[in-house]
Amino acid sequence: MNLKPKRDEDKNVVRLFFVFVGVFVLMGLLKPSLFLRSANFISMATQFPEYGLMAIGISLAMVSGGIDLAVVSTANLSAIVAAKYLLATVPQGMPAGETLNAILIAVVLALLVGTVAGCFNGFLVAWLRIPPILATLGTQQLFTGIAIVITQGRPLSRLPILYSQIGNTELFGFLPVPFIIYVIVAIVIGIILGKTSFGLRLYLVGTNPKSALYAGIENKIILLRTYLISGLLSSVAGLIMMARANSAKADYGAAYTMQCVLIAVLGGVNPSGGFGTIRGITLAVLILQFLSSGLNMFERISNFYRDIIWGGVLIIALISNWLISKHNNKRLRR
Repeated sequence: MNLKPKRDEDKNVVRLFFVFVGVFVLMGLLKPSLFLRSANFISMATQFPEYGLMAIGISLAMVSGGIDLAVVSTANLSAIVAAKYLLATVPQGMPAGETLNAILIAVVLALLVGTVAGCFNGFLVAWLRIPPILATLGTQQLFTGIAIVITQGRPLSRLPILYSQIGNTELFGFLPVPFIIYVIVAIVIGIILGKTSFGLRLYLVGTNPKSALYAGIENKIILLRTYLISGLLSSVAGLIMMARANSAKADYGAAYTMQCVLIAVLGGVNPSGGFGTIRGITLAVLILQFLSSGLNMFERISNFYRDIIWGGVLIIALISNWLISKHNNKRLRR
């Protein structure tokens, strides 16, 4: 058995852990009165799950050798369908029990939308063999267009307050529901990748799809399931966004796509496929959240610089991964 991939994964996680500690210490030293407050940690735990879940979806697609650029539009479309249902079926003054039933149905509808969207992406990539970046770029526009038509370009607000209350609950006073959802999803996906035959086949398909096919693996089914999971996670993220904003709109979280790609690359996912772990992705999510929260505390740093910073970090991460890969290949030749 070749232990090199496992060793590389461990080394990447160790590197990310040191970056994680370094960013935490830096922000703590620069803005101790703001960054180290318990309220700030609760706020961060509420914010990062929505794009963290989409980052896991994009990362799974990248592990398979593709990418899913439609995660944000899938999340928004799922939330809009759920919001439309709630607005149509929950009048003001409805009893809490009936409202809860409507909320459950809305959640199921949102998850169904994410599943269908993911399956459609998987069909385009696996069966029609459209390059993933083009297929999901097209569906990104398609899903956004559908969302705009449904809402007529306007946000859907005045949702049942019970939904927002449930989505923003803090268990034991410090554990937000979105954080708990992220932890559960991360553990489940981590087990799927590391302990199941599907996870092993996904890595094989991402590493060498032709060899995987000769080994008897149904590449199309693996890809379909991968994009289905990505769509499902996106719909969960959409429900979280809807609860936090108590509204849904077609262009919410427009900047999340690049951030999710950045998280995947920073977390050690190989853009060519076959490599990546949930531990690395989670550390990357936390690093990005610490940076984002820390930057918000500097009044002189405008939000207009945010895209420049994320783009620069993405380029640095890509170059670093390329240099590390080149070094490892040289070492293997020896």
